Amino acid sequence: MSLSATLAGQYRKVYTGGNWTDVNLNQVLADVDWKMATAKVTSFNSILALTYHIHYFIHAMLQVLEGRPLDAHDKFSFDHPAVNNEEDWQQLQETTRTEVLQAAALIEQMPEEKLWENFFGEKYGSWYNNIQGTIEHSYYHLGQIVIIKKMLKAQQL
Repeated sequence: MSLSATLAGQYRKVYTGGNWTDVNLNQVLADVDWKMATAKVTSFNSILALTYHIHYFIHAMLQVLEGRPLDAHDKFSFDHPAVNNEEDWQQLQETTRTEVLQAAALIEQMPEEKLWENFFGEKYGSWYNNIQGTIEHSYYHLGQIVIIKKMLKAQQL
């Protein structure tokens, strides 16, 4: 299996499962409704904000994979759209799933030598570092979502 295919598989597994951590975004969010997603626990980000934040960088990666310019700024990465009902919440999740799968398909087709080229200018490092970094970033925030979800469920007891 090529390195590109391996990375694409890891990219998918963060969201769909089958990874060695035995946790994935789809599974963790399966029983989170829009009210829980928007609820705040102390000063922590909401599940909604973290889900959007993960999606924000997936979306940016997809844009570059499709040949569009990099248009992502950390300062906007938590500026999620309003979620006022279950439909809004489900739409964000569906958009995230769709874009993850689209990005993974493009990563899988990438020639391995391109993984070592600059992502979008020298200051961002290689494609490999950015793809792997997106995976690591997603797991980091997925862990936060798991903890916040447990805290919210404990408050409901």
